[in-house]
Amino acid sequence: MGIVYDENNKTLTLHTKNTTYQMQVDRYGFLLHLYYGKRAEGCMDYLLTYYDRGFSGNPYEAGNDKTYSMDALPQEFPSLGTGDYRTPACIIKNTDRTYCSDFRYESHCIKEGKYDLEGLPAVYAGAREAQTLEVVLSDRVTGVRAKLLYGVLPEYDIITRSVRIINASSGHISVKKLAPACLDIVGGKYDFITFYGRHAMERNFQRMPIGHGISKIGSLRGTSSHQYNPAVIVADRETTEDAGACYAMAFVYSGGFQSEAGQDQYYQTRVLMGFSEEQFAYPLNPGEEFQSPEVIMSYSSEGLGKLSQNLHCCMRRHLCRGKYKETVRPILLNSWEASYFDFTGESLLKLARQAADLGIEMFVMDDGWFGNRDSEMRGLGDWKVNEEKLGCTLGELIGKINDMGLKFGIWVEPEMVNEDSDLYREHPDWAFVIPGRRPNRSRHQLVLDFSRKEVVDYIYEQICGVLDQGNVEYIKWDMNRSITDVYSATANSQGRVLHDYVLGLYDFLERIVERYPDILIEGCSGGGGRFDAGMLYYTPQIWCSDNTDPVDRLQIQYGTSFIYPASSVGAHVSASPNHQTGRCTSLKTRGVVAMAGTFGYELDLGEISEEEKDEIRVQIAQYKEFAPLVQKGMYYRLTNPQTADEGAWEFVSEDQREALVQAVSVRQHANMTVDYIKVKGLKENTMYRETESGRLYNSTALREAGIPMPAELGEYRAYQWHFVQEEA
Repeated sequence: MGIVYDENNKTLTLHTKNTTYQMQVDRYGFLLHLYYGKRAEGCMDYLLTYYDRGFSGNPYEAGNDKTYSMDALPQEFPSLGTGDYRTPACIIKNTDRTYCSDFRYESHCIKEGKYDLEGLPAVYAGAREAQTLEVVLSDRVTGVRAKLLYGVLPEYDIITRSVRIINASSGHISVKKLAPACLDIVGGKYDFITFYGRHAMERNFQRMPIGHGISKIGSLRGTSSHQYNPAVIVADRETTEDAGACYAMAFVYSGGFQSEAGQDQYYQTRVLMGFSEEQFAYPLNPGEEFQSPEVIMSYSSEGLGKLSQNLHCCMRRHLCRGKYKETVRPILLNSWEASYFDFTGESLLKLARQAADLGIEMFVMDDGWFGNRDSEMRGLGDWKVNEEKLGCTLGELIGKINDMGLKFGIWVEPEMVNEDSDLYREHPDWAFVIPGRRPNRSRHQLVLDFSRKEVVDYIYEQICGVLDQGNVEYIKWDMNRSITDVYSATANSQGRVLHDYVLGLYDFLERIVERYPDILIEGCSGGGGRFDAGMLYYTPQIWCSDNTDPVDRLQIQYGTSFIYPASSVGAHVSASPNHQTGRCTSLKTRGVVAMAGTFGYELDLGEISEEEKDEIRVQIAQYKEFAPLVQKGMYYRLTNPQTADEGAWEFVSEDQREALVQAVSVRQHANMTVDYIKVKGLKENTMYRETESGRLYNSTALREAGIPMPAELGEYRAYQWHFVQEEA
């Protein structure tokens, strides 16, 4: 398949359908990176250059050869202590308290199928779909080993990377920094594309030149965060949506991370993805191992659009799991913006009846159904149904809603606790609080210590006790604060606690997935604060943002689309004026934007007119028609809503016989000029019929000239065109 070892040149080459990744074991045992790019054959070690670089040091084995220096050579797994003064992928504190790891090649093996990672989410694939390369490096002085893992999925142009640190020394060591993916590029000028934001305005697109020094993003919040997403793109300066070279790295991890990019003194570029350094120091006793999460990597020579499609297909088919990974999700109504905490069982049933009348398929009861939870001040941790508030048991409520023809879903926030709760009063040591210090509160809550198994086990049993009371078919899994005050009474090192917390979360989710395989779980963390590839392994959709304003959502969903498939994007139609921005938009505009994800509603149906109810019925029928295309189609960004007068995007079926183009005007001017939306992905010079108008269009003309945006008065107008190939 895709992995080839050349004994003569000591090269290991990873081929996918359109790309090649090559490394070489050199004469001193260093594992050098040679090439990652468009598919190519042969040995690329001619790309390495050797000459006297002055203050760049030389390995002892090089003798008098001053032309050989790790300070300039591209490497697969650069570590501190070898004379490479660039930012390293690995820092280990050894038994003798030194910081040096001189990793040299020891062995390799090639296996059929994709490796898996115990206790961690990872891309999966069968023996005929993927191969694994394992390369063992060792420090011959300390005995510490690094096992580099590469997974190759040829059909998707995907390579994954992970690393396992093995303490084969005679004493205690500590892993102080670890980045499982490093990319050294010897030439060229590149941009660093990242996705920044804040609560309710996540994953904004940012593109900046990679220059001398380090550009660094990351999260110290214990989660992947609203502020930066754990995925980056490195693109040639001239790369566009449709042409040019670009690389992606997506961390399959839901905790703290960092990504670094910079040019060295010789204008070479290094990019890293891994753990955040500031709160990470993982101890290993003799014989113990530490397994990193993996990074999904892809390369495209055909621009950013193709790169995104590579990632979308991989995540949708080989990262998401379960019943709903590729099936159309039910159209739901979430109760939160309809009533917040102020509801009763009867008011919920009234809202559910209204939803059923409109053709909505699932009713979700959000926060406020348990303990004494009538505000965000109290009750978290007490996962006991408030039957007095509901006026019945949970099972009875679910039965009544099921009798309306609706599925039932429920909101939970298992990782949190209020101080005003029975759980905290009984187990105050189960929350993250540093002894002798007063904790930082956020949303009036503390974080439970999920690094401790007894805490995870207790909450798991409580949540299962709720889920077992009736036919629950959906869970909204929330987490509404960042982590501070990190201290665990049971940890042998506080530097391991945050990672162990994430492992505890994954253990909890894995048990839920195994016990309830037919339940759809939607991830959430104040909206998009934990929107990452790690969560997608357990939750095939994630609430994209707490901001449901459709105009803001254009920008949020635009940034999200560079890495994550539309099938993972939780998107709802909410009220107008919008509860987060106060902006007024039409029901049509709200519907078109929400249809670019897992469609649903979040508003008080009792407050809308009969005309709006009829429009919702039409929207639901439309979405059911378009949902398979949205779920599985190839996604194209047609404009950048940050800079263009409209946001426009497109879904195209894999056989190219059908396309859905959607657009929203963002900026309106007097005497408006006409913008043309250029359609992509259709068969060359083929006739397509637009289903609403019945008009025929030539695909080449749609691509080259586009379709005009209607010049209508009014703000934030939405449009969609559904094209179907005309039969000859």
